[in-house]
Amino acid sequence: MLELFGLNERAEHVYRALLALGAATPGTLAERLALPLPLVQNALAGLESNGLAAVSAALGDHYVAAPPTIALAPALSQRRHELHEAERAVESLADEYRRTGGAANGVADLVEVVSGVSAVRHRFEQIQLGAAEELMALVTDAPVAVRPEENVVESVVVARGVTHRTVLSRDTLAEGQVMEQMALALGRGQQVRIAETVPTKLIVADRALAMVPLRTLGSPGEPAALLVRAPGLLEALIGLFELCWQQAVPVRFSSDGQLPVDDEGDQPDQTDLQILSLLLAGLTDASVAKQLDLGLRTVQRRVQRLMVLTGVTTRMQLGWQAYEKGWVAR
Repeated sequence: MLELFGLNERAEHVYRALLALGAATPGTLAERLALPLPLVQNALAGLESNGLAAVSAALGDHYVAAPPTIALAPALSQRRHELHEAERAVESLADEYRRTGGAANGVADLVEVVSGVSAVRHRFEQIQLGAAEELMALVTDAPVAVRPEENVVESVVVARGVTHRTVLSRDTLAEGQVMEQMALALGRGQQVRIAETVPTKLIVADRALAMVPLRTLGSPGEPAALLVRAPGLLEALIGLFELCWQQAVPVRFSSDGQLPVDDEGDQPDQTDLQILSLLLAGLTDASVAKQLDLGLRTVQRRVQRLMVLTGVTTRMQLGWQAYEKGWVAR
């Protein structure tokens, strides 16, 4: 986290340990962090040169940490200044682009075509990293340039507090790692729903910028995408997402297996919760068994157990009871 201030991971660990201890010798820090003494001494030298630590005046063999608000404030202020200057430079370049006619009648600035795997991947990551409040995504079973498991920036964006809603087509569940990725996303607090069909891939950032894939551009098979900033088109794409979202089935199961308990007694476990979510998404018993790597009879036996547990005789009643008891999201 402190790499922006020129500290590597080891130096950050040493600095945090110093903050926790108040004062410590290099040997104490090495023992606490389970690191070789020379590495700790090297990290302390770096902290000292950056004004983040100093030798104690009272205890000559001890180091003390400088207060972070004092030691890091100048660098943080410089970073803010650099970011502000970068924003001004981008605005200046955009103005120059429009003045020189690069964006004919402003249309090219509102709709842009990006082609090539590298370019599409880069813009896809830029859109996510640029989101400040909300990301909305439609996902189909045909990746254009980035597969779900390759989307490493998604977790970074969600960690910043960006709301993330995703609608998956049911066909995507046939992909090998989709279930694992969906569990990770739900564990991060993302909202995921499954629809019978999804018309197209789509990602929208802050309701201000959208990206839609194009089948081909130029040579056959070359991936391409359309970046949309035009208000009218954006409204249509956002409306498409909201329609898919309303018609999709919510999915909820967390990696820690925690479930709401409304009374004492037997409760569904993590596997039961996953089975319920997938059945409500429209999968057959056989498909659920394949996705969760279970036997068909195991799935059917667990469903029957849940019906007995809820006191119902049909699967429709089981779905209703699952909602009522909070086992799956509404």
